[in-house]
Amino acid sequence: MKILAVSDRVVPELSGADLRQQFADVDTVLSCGDLPYSYLQRIGNTLGVPGFYVHGNHDQPEYLSTGNTLLEPGGWVNLDGRLVQAKGLLLAGLEGSIRYRPGAPFQYTEGEMALKIWRLVPSLVMNWLRRGRYLDILVSHAPPFGIHDGADPAHRGFRALRRFVAWFRPRYLLHGHQHTCAEDAWQTRYLSTEVLNVHPFRVIGW
Repeated sequence: MKILAVSDRVVPELSGADLRQQFADVDTVLSCGDLPYSYLQRIGNTLGVPGFYVHGNHDQPEYLSTGNTLLEPGGWVNLDGRLVQAKGLLLAGLEGSIRYRPGAPFQYTEGEMALKIWRLVPSLVMNWLRRGRYLDILVSHAPPFGIHDGADPAHRGFRALRRFVAWFRPRYLLHGHQHTCAEDAWQTRYLSTEVLNVHPFRVIGW
């Protein structure tokens, strides 16, 4: 199985007419946020595979020239605060970034993110009881605190995400948000989890 993970920046490689040919072996697409909904729709429709996403802190309604407004990528599944099974994979998602502007959408305090995680716990425990594992992939917009995050308030990672990894040990945590991650530092192993900064896109083998 191959996963195409995208985040934060529209790139020519995923916008051209040869998209299907270049990524013919991709089985599913995961978005970590901050991308135009029409861009995600085009990728999903062209590849003909399931798409799953979380919102980034810069996500907003997209106004089309047709007069229509997109509030989400059509045909995609919003993973925020949910656990789903897709092609044998156990997926969950947590949207947004640390709160740095009062009242802004898709921004959360540490306490608010911790509460979102606690609401997932019953479903995670059921996965463990039924399948012997809590989760395969956590899709988030922000990184965990101290892993691929930035020193400025807007790009600081969540301590709650770091605790999530320690407790539930997903195989992968995919995130975006941080655009300045050095090329040689986009992948970090924390405990038994591979933390991947997918900006602007990565192809991940399973």
